[in-house]
Amino acid sequence: MDILQSLENIDKYVFHLINDEWTFSWLNGLMLLLREPATWVPLYIGVLFFIYKKDKQLAIPFLLCSIVTFAITDVTSASILKPMLARLRPCQEAGPDFSVNALVGCGGLFGMPSSHASNHFGLATFWFIAASCYLKQKWYWVWLWAVAVCYAQVYVGKHYPGDIIAGAILGIIGGNITMQLLYYWMQLQNKRKNTRAYG
Repeated sequence: MDILQSLENIDKYVFHLINDEWTFSWLNGLMLLLREPATWVPLYIGVLFFIYKKDKQLAIPFLLCSIVTFAITDVTSASILKPMLARLRPCQEAGPDFSVNALVGCGGLFGMPSSHASNHFGLATFWFIAASCYLKQKWYWVWLWAVAVCYAQVYVGKHYPGDIIAGAILGIIGGNITMQLLYYWMQLQNKRKNTRAYG
């Protein structure tokens, strides 16, 4: 058995644990809630408000770079990598020898990388580095947030754990890219500020 087949078997085994053996009726509602975009709107508003209160100069660049992060990770995962890698979602492979406890609709045909994982890990990466650099705060909670959303994706039957890992890697890369954009943006703002002060 080659390495890829071994990894595939491990991935499906872990999926079975999360999606079947570790499911509970009292937990289903929470997992469905975690993966809904509307659930996190108050969080997004709260983060932006916090940034604005701490550093008004950072607020607009932070908001726009967060949007750019989401755009990069979402387009790359959904429109480029999923069709290229063409890995079927668990629900597309369900049959007599492979069962899926699907709590939501199947969605698209392909699942790698997970767009939920790439988007949330992208934002988590960007937010964590930005808060560390400009607010001198360590937002460790962003990683728990991203992991919780991603775990819910496997729990409800939308993705294999491997899809999540691939999405997380993409998100971390995307978040680092937009952090560089924020860095140069803030440098430019400071230069303009200094020019006006001494001009």
